[in-house]
Amino acid sequence: MLRRVVFISLILFSCFIRAEAASFWDSPQHGANSFNRLPPTQEYFDALAAYGATWVRLSYDKWPSEGRDFLLDNADHYQSLNGADLAQLKAVLDRAHKANLKVVIAPLSLPYMRWSQNNNGVFDDRLWSDKNHWNDANRFWRDLATALKGHPAIAAFNLVNEPAPERKSDLKEHADTDEMVQWYKKQQGGSRDLRLFYQSLVKTIRQVDQDVAVMLDAGWYAAADAFSYWPSGLEDTNLLYSFHMYEPYDFTSSPNIKRENRYVYPGNIPFGEELMPWGREQVDSYLSMPVEWAKKSGVPVNRMVMGEFGCARTIPGCGEYLKDVLEAADSRNLHWAFYAFREDSWDQMDYELGTKKVHWKYWDAMENGEPDPIKRESSELFDIIRKRL
Repeated sequence: MLRRVVFISLILFSCFIRAEAASFWDSPQHGANSFNRLPPTQEYFDALAAYGATWVRLSYDKWPSEGRDFLLDNADHYQSLNGADLAQLKAVLDRAHKANLKVVIAPLSLPYMRWSQNNNGVFDDRLWSDKNHWNDANRFWRDLATALKGHPAIAAFNLVNEPAPERKSDLKEHADTDEMVQWYKKQQGGSRDLRLFYQSLVKTIRQVDQDVAVMLDAGWYAAADAFSYWPSGLEDTNLLYSFHMYEPYDFTSSPNIKRENRYVYPGNIPFGEELMPWGREQVDSYLSMPVEWAKKSGVPVNRMVMGEFGCARTIPGCGEYLKDVLEAADSRNLHWAFYAFREDSWDQMDYELGTKKVHWKYWDAMENGEPDPIKRESSELFDIIRKRL
């Protein structure tokens, strides 16, 4: 009798978890990215939840591993998940769940596509130049979906962070929509067909887990204009479509920190192949592109995600930029996650630090592989985000 009661209780709990996961994305969810070099602690997740975040987009690729690539062992010849790494990932998921945070798993590397920062700065195009390599990517996702099936923290699988199958082709970044569409017509069915690649992975995951949400980044490093060439969304209804917002990149990115004459916001800033005025109206116009694509494609707006956004915190105008990006996203009821929360390997988008230089102990800890010792507290800059969480 006791066994029967336990069995029924497990079934009911499983049904509750599935129902909770299915409804999570029905209303706007706001969170943060975690791309830390060390696995996040319980204190880390508790602090994020205390600010009001509901989810975290989690990447594990920087974490220490005995293998060449965390979880994969080696992206050059994937065989199976590294057992010790998987145990570490599950422990981190348990911590997030204890803090009542949902997690989106977001790999930076896949088999035959090693993240450039773990690849001596070299862009790895193998996955996009040979369709046969897709087989190992599918095996990896079958293994990971099986291993994590039913974990109560999981809100979605983000199949790969910032894919760029277009990079080694003749399609320019931020080309106009007509150029993108014509390019895609030539690529359909081939190794650079990101939409087809995603279809294969979703089919593989559905063989293991019918219920988990799957998040798809746009091409060209998840650019907000890169869904424009997709003729439609995928047939699966439990999908999320994600884009990242760092445009204009010449303003938001770290090279701008060191420029003698920095680009400031609002102001005239390069974008694509021209210099153009960037301010609230241009930010709003640019972020309207993925939403308009969704409406034309029959994708509900509550399945659109701004998976990353941010700007280097010491650049003049960063605060105003964050306000304008958040206003554009919230006016459309988008899900979003800021980049990044208490990153222990790069301080420039750690907004709790305000606009000041980080203490030298931060760099010593990173060099020695030790935990980040810097105590954080909200700042005027971080308050822009905190008030909208």
